[in-house]
Amino acid sequence: MQILRAVPILGLVPLAILWFGIGEQVKIFLVALGTAFPVYINTFAAIRGVDGRFVELARTVRLGRLGLIRRVVLPGALPGFLVGLRFAFTISWLVLVVSEQINASSGIGYLMDQARTFGQTDVIVVGLAVYGVLGLLSDALVRLLERRALAWRRGLEAS
Repeated sequence: MQILRAVPILGLVPLAILWFGIGEQVKIFLVALGTAFPVYINTFAAIRGVDGRFVELARTVRLGRLGLIRRVVLPGALPGFLVGLRFAFTISWLVLVVSEQINASSGIGYLMDQARTFGQTDVIVVGLAVYGVLGLLSDALVRLLERRALAWRRGLEAS
């Protein structure tokens, strides 16, 4: 996983175009690959960071493996997963912009690339603003999900 993570996602654009051709498959492949790593790394770290006392308590009350995962590991790892999801959304917009500018015949990135060709700075700025708003909305959506899914957790936000 670390070797794959070290490969620049945007450097894979030419290879992805060769594999998938021009179209939506390239964007889907690049976005999926680019977003998998932040989710994986944050979730893995969160699972490893689950308090051992909770695991010991689960064993004491004789929770089975499935119960341990459902009642201890998943709730303990959920905050880390959601942090990874927030990073992943940011990366997905970045990858989408670049892949649309290089390999698309439609989309905001394509419009921005066409505007560059014709020297239309205003269209480029509007495209960037749209991507910024979409990024902000996606982050707000994950934060809303986080507040609802982690309502049981008390922290600085709840104070």
